Amino acid sequence: MPFKRLLVVISIFAATGLQAQRNSDVIDYINAYKEIAIREMQRSGIPASITLAQGIHESMAGKSELCAKSNNHFGIKCRAEWKGEKVYHDDDARGECFRSYKKAEESYVDHSDFLKNGTRYAFLFSYDATDYSQWAYGLKKAGYATNPKYPQILIKYIEDYNLQQYTLIAMGKLSPNDEVLVGGGKPVNITNGVAIQEIKLPPAAKPVVEYPIGQFQINRTKVIFVKAGASMLGIAKQYDVSLKHLLDFNELTQDDEDVLSRDQLIYLQRKRKSGENEFHEVRIGENLYDISQSEGIRLETLISNNHLQNQGEPAPGEKLYLQGKAPARPKLARDVVITEAPKTPVVAIDQITTTNSSAVTASLHIVQEKETLYSIAKKYSITVEQLKEWNKLTGDALKMGQELVIYKN
Repeated sequence: MPFKRLLVVISIFAATGLQAQRNSDVIDYINAYKEIAIREMQRSGIPASITLAQGIHESMAGKSELCAKSNNHFGIKCRAEWKGEKVYHDDDARGECFRSYKKAEESYVDHSDFLKNGTRYAFLFSYDATDYSQWAYGLKKAGYATNPKYPQILIKYIEDYNLQQYTLIAMGKLSPNDEVLVGGGKPVNITNGVAIQEIKLPPAAKPVVEYPIGQFQINRTKVIFVKAGASMLGIAKQYDVSLKHLLDFNELTQDDEDVLSRDQLIYLQRKRKSGENEFHEVRIGENLYDISQSEGIRLETLISNNHLQNQGEPAPGEKLYLQGKAPARPKLARDVVITEAPKTPVVAIDQITTTNSSAVTASLHIVQEKETLYSIAKKYSITVEQLKEWNKLTGDALKMGQELVIYKN
């Protein structure tokens, strides 16, 4: 194997390993601080999902240099009113003053007080605590961060890691016993709550698309499909496009990581203001950025056409307009109707007999993105062992679109 090719292979494996480590760090962070976020929500009213998402992002899941030096999980700077310990760290400028805490919980309490007592954040507390999209965009509007994609970053953490459940637990709308645990974490120690509720979504799932190798076109715009671990700087050099333009074409910024964390489309030209298709039906697992990339339309145009400025993500099943203004804003993901999930007793295969077989039915479950054996088993009030036995599964890995048999009586 040529030396250069070997270096590329090593780089890809290293980037993949780094991403896995980052995911593990996020899970560890959630399990370490979820109870504090819940308690702070009950004290201050700040959604636990928002607090955790900000903590993950601002502290790099507890691994940032600032967090290690000062237990500062939210990047809060000293300001004139701060009388506590201080630490100096390079951020927007060299040697800026940041607040320092003896332990992480102090940082969480100060974060709550910082938002609660800050006049520019006062309007946030008029928002519904379960509306994490509105809170995320509100924080950006109030000037908490300069990154234009800050709301999308918070929303992605909340949705990828199911952080909304901690807001619902804090509000007593979800039982701690029904927490979906991640990575072997322990259940939260909160006593209030009600039975779990299941969100009913349209059956359409985000399709798996096979893109051509090399350069091709979407909506008359040059684009490539790249795998996770690719470098934006490397792509810019390979296709003779400046890194600044490449980031701009794909609505990314210098603050985004150079190494891509997932497979995705990367445009080599500026996307168009009008789509090739008239409409796009939102699929489960898609967000506005995904749709703008798949349709080759500018994100700001997609948002403007559909009246979604600072509104959050559209609900699966909604129709987005790609060639002109929609007559009305589509239904939002947060507005999806929530209904009580029916709980049906399940008969194991080895318990099915000629006398009870007529009362036993089987249904198919189509695996959705990010679903696990544990979450599916919990959904149907069965055990993981039953699920694996019924479907002859030897391991825990699942693929999106995979069909699983669920037996009920």
